[in-house]
Amino acid sequence: MAPYEALYGRRCRSPIGWFEPREARLVGIDLVQDVLDKVNIIQDRLRTAQSRKNSYDDRKVRDVAFKIEERVLLRVSPMKGMMRFRNKGKLSPRFIGPFEILDRVGEVAYRFVLPPGLSAARPVFHVSMLRKYHGDQSHVSYFSTVQLNKDLTY
Repeated sequence: MAPYEALYGRRCRSPIGWFEPREARLVGIDLVQDVLDKVNIIQDRLRTAQSRKNSYDDRKVRDVAFKIEERVLLRVSPMKGMMRFRNKGKLSPRFIGPFEILDRVGEVAYRFVLPPGLSAARPVFHVSMLRKYHGDQSHVSYFSTVQLNKDLTY
């Protein structure tokens, strides 16, 4: 009696248990080839799905690079639901600035000088938190109007 039968009182229903040992030798080569063919089909379909997903994502990605001494705006509320500067509401400022870039730190981070009112925040920011400054004064909230507390609330 097989160990599975001894434990559960019935034969194992896996594909291995469907054949008698002498039949498995004859069918085994074909079974292995069928399984390998199915695995190749699955891998091809996964590659196709991954390629399709990457093409959808690549449409949304934009390569953003700033030059040294260029002026940028800093995003105050980086994500919906996460409030780094703790001001909540529709009418809270989204961007403050403009700030001048000092240098590039790595591939996707930039360092710039923050005014004394924002000295509690780190001066290095990811490129996703920066916007290019175009010189339109209607969408800029200057840092002098934002009073930052010790715990980064305003």
